Amino acid sequence: MVKIKLRRVGALKKPCYRIVVADSRASRDGAFISIIGRYDPLTNPETVAIDESLAVDWLKKGAQPTDTVARLLKKVGIADSLKA
Repeated sequence: MVKIKLRRVGALKKPCYRIVVADSRASRDGAFISIIGRYDPLTNPETVAIDESLAVDWLKKGAQPTDTVARLLKKVGIADSLKA
């Protein structure tokens, strides 16, 4: 199964994440298929940048977002555009 999940990058105690499409068996920072965005929780407000066309394409192909990524997709408004 293909998942859309977060991959941690950044320095110690300063996390930054890439939103990636990866096999569900791959580790958090392991192999991935595609990078579709980034997420920085340390900024105020948190920064979320997702390529909408890539995200919608992968969701239509059956990729399942993790709970955190689903929250981020909803925040950006991609989950709403998929239902329409």
